[in-house]
Amino acid sequence: MLHRLLALAALLLLPATVAGAGDYARLPVREAIAMHGEPAGPAALAHRRYVNPDAPKGGRLVLGVQGTFDTLNPFVVRGLPVPGARSYVWETLMQRSYDEPFTLYPQVAAGLEVPDDRAWVIFHIDRRARFSDGRPVTAEDVRFSYELLRERGRPNHRTYFRKVARVDLIDSHTIRFDLSGAADRELPMILGLMPVLPRHAVDPETFEETTLTPPVGSGPYTIAEVRAGESVTFRRDPSWWGADLPINRGLHNVDEVRFDFYRDGNTLFEAFKKGLVDVRVETDPGRWASGYDFPAVRDGRVVRDTIRQGTPKGIRGLVMNTRRAVFEDVRVREALGLLFDFEWTDRTLYADGFERSQSLFEGSELSARGRPADEAERRLLASVGATIRPDILDGTYAVPVSDGTGADRARLRQALTLLGQAGYRLDAGVLKGRDGQPLAFEFLVATRDQERLALTFQRFLQRAGIRMSVRNVDAVQYDRRLRDFDFDMVDYRWWNTSLSPGNEQAFYWGVSAAATPGSRNLPGITDPAVDRLVAAIVEARTRGDLVTAARALDRVVTGGFYWVPLFHQPAQWIARWNHVGTPAESSLFGYLVETWWRRDAGGTVGR
Repeated sequence: MLHRLLALAALLLLPATVAGAGDYARLPVREAIAMHGEPAGPAALAHRRYVNPDAPKGGRLVLGVQGTFDTLNPFVVRGLPVPGARSYVWETLMQRSYDEPFTLYPQVAAGLEVPDDRAWVIFHIDRRARFSDGRPVTAEDVRFSYELLRERGRPNHRTYFRKVARVDLIDSHTIRFDLSGAADRELPMILGLMPVLPRHAVDPETFEETTLTPPVGSGPYTIAEVRAGESVTFRRDPSWWGADLPINRGLHNVDEVRFDFYRDGNTLFEAFKKGLVDVRVETDPGRWASGYDFPAVRDGRVVRDTIRQGTPKGIRGLVMNTRRAVFEDVRVREALGLLFDFEWTDRTLYADGFERSQSLFEGSELSARGRPADEAERRLLASVGATIRPDILDGTYAVPVSDGTGADRARLRQALTLLGQAGYRLDAGVLKGRDGQPLAFEFLVATRDQERLALTFQRFLQRAGIRMSVRNVDAVQYDRRLRDFDFDMVDYRWWNTSLSPGNEQAFYWGVSAAATPGSRNLPGITDPAVDRLVAAIVEARTRGDLVTAARALDRVVTGGFYWVPLFHQPAQWIARWNHVGTPAESSLFGYLVETWWRRDAGGTVGR
């Protein structure tokens, strides 16, 4: 702690200008930054409530993953990366607190300078920061990382980092980003979350290739063993420079984290029951309700936790690729949603364990569902040129509820009416367009759970004369086809939502993202009003402005009917063998693997 205070004191004593550093304005160095308002507390807080500061160190945690991998590089589009690699091996300039919507605290950067208009930001690299090979982390490494990710990284990095007007090295441990002209108040935060890569250990020419060679990072773990397609073992670095930083207190407690990969979900569950996997994050409510009646649960060796997070519940839907002609008409897309019987599906397949998702920001103040647009939101929608259906504007629209029979005639009639308006007619039990061609498309799946859901939807569509085929491919091909937008319909859920949405919304829904392979704009949304609303979210200076812009975006995307709304879990379901310890309280975001520990390493505090 003394070293930490001395490092900060040295930064606070910086003069207004630095000789040879250029004619830059300078400000007092601060430790933390919040997207809106002020950080909840100083970086040196005793500990966050969602960690156990006295958690013992030691032991191994084995986690199971359904699927496979073929690369250790999570920063490029090519390949299937190992989950967790980014946070275990590489550190970012700053690290977020998981009890605040969006606040960053010191990590590789000991502090920062940023003006009120956020037109520039200066990061001060902690002089103690080291890569796993012992080399110091410098401002040159930060600039190298920025340039490499801007040119060769994933689409989100390329999009965000190209907003930077200029980068200057003030000295070996101080770097300035000129953000003038970006009009993006979130950009300093995004740069703060930039992973720092070692300039001396990364070849830019081969950066975009898949690789199983263990990389050099500055994080808490190094990659100790790789068994291609089977497992990856992360081993805690005993000389990790950041172990004593306040933000890391109570984190990264186990000596080893091993990911074991299973091709089949049932095999993975059986491995957990046998104790081959330490923790299971359950996503099947039917299994959660009835599948955990085995001896280890009954005698207390396996513990089940239900964790309710405070963030939006997320989105999952049957995405329609509007790049395909079959989904160009919004009336067709809305009709397909009417034909999906959620009530029957939830009861029959999922033991009534799910809740319907009807908003980008479901379950939060950012959601427009059930809320009429106020005057501020109406003015914003008008200014961006958005056209909103009256029932969506006044908050009365909701996804229709079926009679639960799986054969709701009223919903079928509504769907056929919309399809008729779009030019389709039933002909001998087959729905055909004006050109005489059947309404037909393919549902792409990669898992048995996806296939089960697809076959259920297929049966619903048959009642309307719609032909939907189901195509099952392996995980690698599935990932490639999603990356290249080479599909008609998929079951998708990886639009991560938070209480502080920002630039990622452009990566999800923006016009540019629709044409960028690897983006998450799978539906192919190309509505200029969406881009303008994302800009309003990014430029919001107050929480109230953010809420207004987020609700407006929610209404516009809802009105596009780009996916059949599916469902979300009402809580996170975690099953663990009782030698895994967890903190007494969870974060705003729910469970965090990095807060867990092995009880047989000596700890008893927590759950």
